[in-house]
Amino acid sequence: MQTQLLFTKLLNHSFAGAANWLLHLVHVTPQYPKAPITNTFAMEILVFTLLLLYFIAVRLSLNVERPNGVQHLAEIINEFVKEQGEQIIGEGHERFTSFLTALGLFILVCNLVGLVPGLASPTADVVVPLGFAMVVFLYYHFHGVRSNGFAYIKQFLGPVWWIAWLLFPIEIISHLARILSLTVRLYANIFAGDLLSLVAFSIIPIGIPLFALGLHLGVAIIQAYVFFLLAAIYLSMAVAHEH
Repeated sequence: MQTQLLFTKLLNHSFAGAANWLLHLVHVTPQYPKAPITNTFAMEILVFTLLLLYFIAVRLSLNVERPNGVQHLAEIINEFVKEQGEQIIGEGHERFTSFLTALGLFILVCNLVGLVPGLASPTADVVVPLGFAMVVFLYYHFHGVRSNGFAYIKQFLGPVWWIAWLLFPIEIISHLARILSLTVRLYANIFAGDLLSLVAFSIIPIGIPLFALGLHLGVAIIQAYVFFLLAAIYLSMAVAHEH
């Protein structure tokens, strides 16, 4: 059995019964019934809880006359996402602001949580980046159909009708490849960052580990932004009307 983090042990001690019950509802038998909650899922719950508490704090502290630090940070994030959406998606970008904000923040915090001793980055488990990639894939196709209707299929057929039979399977494969690309890019970089930090701390306790942590911090931020950016680009291509 995988070595459990302290937070994972706490969750399994408190909610193992409920977790087993939910898994049995969908006909899934946990490998370890006494510890059905994995480190990865526990870290996702932790990240979700932290973000939920942050959003609640923002909502409770809203003040037009005297905005505090929490509100300032929320406004900076919102402005950043809106500017990126306007530049990449263009007209109608406002309806995607909430999704892109939640996606970017969740991935960023998932990447960064591994820097805290006793915790681990859930994005270092390939299942988590795969889940993000599939959500983005389904989301932009849904809005592509919603914005263009049946005409959305033209994106897969190319500009010339007589080679549509060739371009259609190529386009389908290229869109499916986006899932693989998003997954591998995020997973490989965060996994490598976690591994580098672990090796650095096991060899030399000071100096080099600080450099490794700094490198991991930079990679975590960059990869969260790249994932966010690609999601916005795919959305812009899907909802565009010039197919």
